[in-house]
Amino acid sequence: MTELAIDAATKTGPEIAPETAMAIPDDAKAMVFSFGDAESVLDSRELADYFEIYHNGKWFEPPLPMDKLAKVFNMAPGHRSSIALKVNLLVGVHQPTAQLSTDSFERTALDFLQMGNGYLESVPNRAGGLAIARHAPARHMRAPKDAGAGYFFVGANPMGEYRGSPAIQAEHQFRPGAICHLQQPDVAQEIYGLPEWLSALQAGLLNENATLFRRRYYLNGAHAGFILYVNDAFADNETADKVRQAMKSTKGVGNFKNMFFYMPGGKKDGVQLIPVGDVAAKDEFTGVKNISRDDMLTAHRVPPQLIGIVPTNAAGFGKVGEALDTFFQIEIVPIMRRMMAMNDFFGEEVLRFGNYSASDGSQITPTGERVAVS
Repeated sequence: MTELAIDAATKTGPEIAPETAMAIPDDAKAMVFSFGDAESVLDSRELADYFEIYHNGKWFEPPLPMDKLAKVFNMAPGHRSSIALKVNLLVGVHQPTAQLSTDSFERTALDFLQMGNGYLESVPNRAGGLAIARHAPARHMRAPKDAGAGYFFVGANPMGEYRGSPAIQAEHQFRPGAICHLQQPDVAQEIYGLPEWLSALQAGLLNENATLFRRRYYLNGAHAGFILYVNDAFADNETADKVRQAMKSTKGVGNFKNMFFYMPGGKKDGVQLIPVGDVAAKDEFTGVKNISRDDMLTAHRVPPQLIGIVPTNAAGFGKVGEALDTFFQIEIVPIMRRMMAMNDFFGEEVLRFGNYSASDGSQITPTGERVAVS
């Protein structure tokens, strides 16, 4: 809460006749105070600073901060659920191999869909062949500046602060050719990928801000929806302090109270309640949430019935099975085909997918063909 004191000598307004004017003490001061407003947990402008790729002499920096992309994973239910749906469908048809486990594949698929980049590390065996393909977190991976050099892992020292010394930046360079980098293409550069859902970033942050504002609205209680303007002079500063304390006590638990205000010798309009905008705070909460959610679903191309959205019309969204079949064929199959490029990198079948069983009894192969099952 902030307070501002204004000298009574600077007060402006209609002149008061001497016979009706009340004596104003020389030390009387008008008081204005307001309640804090809602703040977003993430400033979207930081993610809009999309400059050209630059390097620090060792590796290229990503076009967008990877830490920020990791944070917005939970910015809105529609975004998180859409990513989770795609990952679950991919994991459902994934067939583990001796080199790639389901856990490593799931983590790589999550990075690929959320961060726009997926990394697998080739761990060699004693004979020099491939032992396992291990997930490398996209948040910390950096592409090398020099062609043919190994990728870098950049992150905070896992030891953290030690004996009063600040934590240092841990840096590890993989051997050349050890990292398989799978990326969603970007039109501006080809060093890093960018997620396809990036166009819905502002919609997701707006959805988050709407929820945050509504939470603050109910927790605050005072809502900052009006200005209490007192035109009459208080008898003393103690009375003004009592009014201020009464206003403060309407915040938080037990709010929405009525307040009794008695001023002897007061006149009409001596105390006024001036609305700021709309006291009822008609912020179109439902409209903002629905529109921002629809933008996210459009960017993800996810049917609403697949992520638990309740229809508002009598007809509903149609059959869930048919929507899932179509979604799998036009959205999941292309993702699987992109991921199959891992096998070309490793030189063997590290990644393998099975068929998807459609609602009509047929099966959809990893290449998108429908096969009738007798």
